[in-house]
Amino acid sequence: MAKKSGLGKGLGALMLENNTDSMVSTSTLNINEITPNKEQPRKTFDETALEELADSIRQHGVLQPLLVRPLTSGGYQLVAGERRWRASRLAELKEVPVIIKELSDTEAMEIAIIENLQREDLNPIEEAEGLQALIDKCGYTQEQVATSVGKSRPAITNALRLLKLPEEVREMAKDGTISAGHARALLAFDNQPMMIECANQIVSKKLTVRDVEKMAKRPATSSAKTKTAQRRDSFYDEVELSLTEALGTKVRVYNGRNKGTLEIEFYTLDDLKNIANAIAK
Repeated sequence: MAKKSGLGKGLGALMLENNTDSMVSTSTLNINEITPNKEQPRKTFDETALEELADSIRQHGVLQPLLVRPLTSGGYQLVAGERRWRASRLAELKEVPVIIKELSDTEAMEIAIIENLQREDLNPIEEAEGLQALIDKCGYTQEQVATSVGKSRPAITNALRLLKLPEEVREMAKDGTISAGHARALLAFDNQPMMIECANQIVSKKLTVRDVEKMAKRPATSSAKTKTAQRRDSFYDEVELSLTEALGTKVRVYNGRNKGTLEIEFYTLDDLKNIANAIAK
């Protein structure tokens, strides 16, 4: 499905799109006429930061207008600027400056995701959930998502992989208990209970991302033979890193006594096609 979108040009350009005089008209609305967007990618807001913004708004007002769209049932839906909207309510403003734009459900969702991604204030799980929403609800391919948000396809694939984490671990990444790097490293474990156990150790033992990566490479059980086995040649590690970078996905090299195995991960049919094309070249 081809998508006609101006998202790659940035939020400001999109807000100007389809405006005949190339000027954005700012209006004022009663704050009670505006309802938040349930599809807003960001679900968590720092209360201290909101209070600080509310203090600023009390002194200087809302310097950047909110983007809203009219609803057929009446009133307006907030598309971009929920943090400013929340802070304005805390500041007890009666009216706020807005830009009113006719937008479809898909366009409203896209803009909400783009605004947050451009401001880099989504946590990694919320970002992944927002990107997945473009795929599930808007019929985008990963290539189209990548184009829309200005990221590479491998970056989108890696972001979406975080949704494979157990719910308990995703919540830890959402609230900042573990970092995005820790969350990605946990994906190397074979099963969810191990991911949860290691996530708890990250907190209790203050493990680094490198510590987690080392733990994931250890076998679940180790015999005396395994303990005395020599470390494999670093050449295999270098090949893994080179192929992972070249193909944009996780690659593992297993070397046996008389033969070896090359394992390449993929998650969608598009991934497999891109990998096959890259190898063919």
